[in-house]
Amino acid sequence: MSDESNTLKAQTEAKVAAGRKGNPDFMKGVDETIAQAKAFQEGANALNLDQNAPRFELPNQHGEQVLLDELLAKGPVVITFYRGSWCPYCNLQLKALQSRLAEIHALGAQLVAISPQAPDGSMSENDIRNMDFVVLSDQNADVAASYGVAWQVPAFLLDHMREDRGLDLESLNNGNGSILPIPATFVLDSEGKVTWRYVDVDYRTRSEPQDIINALKALQ
Repeated sequence: MSDESNTLKAQTEAKVAAGRKGNPDFMKGVDETIAQAKAFQEGANALNLDQNAPRFELPNQHGEQVLLDELLAKGPVVITFYRGSWCPYCNLQLKALQSRLAEIHALGAQLVAISPQAPDGSMSENDIRNMDFVVLSDQNADVAASYGVAWQVPAFLLDHMREDRGLDLESLNNGNGSILPIPATFVLDSEGKVTWRYVDVDYRTRSEPQDIINALKALQ
């Protein structure tokens, strides 16, 4: 697990490098957009360590309601916010988490992935079969907002999604087409208190699964 070439960071950096080579002007625009977001301290109001996580009830990929309190009753919970199944960095992250899921479960924890996509469009049927964790739909990003990680997406990125990738976020999210979560991960103890977190408005960087596992080990 310590092979650095196999880390999620190595995978996302390779994706960024490929983007810089294939579409340098776009990636330069992303750099500038992210720099501006950081200058405005986007994500600064995210839930912090030792704070109690807001409770929620959201539909899963099968349309069934899932309550955070019911998950916490079973032990610690890892909550990761992702933009959607259309995001290649999100897919890398979810697959990396899936590959370490047995270790997460062995530590008595459950993994929950939350995006604004409608329950029937959050992931493809094939992806759902291959993912053994809870996938929840947070339409309008209300829960993301309560955790301080909802982001009004800049016009530059919205134009790229619509014009270059043919993505209709309003349709995909069955509502708001301009707000997405900042990719963020929170580890909650069984009482719902934040014991570890990763928040970065740069959607090209993600929390490393090993760091999440280490945070769960600290709860033992």
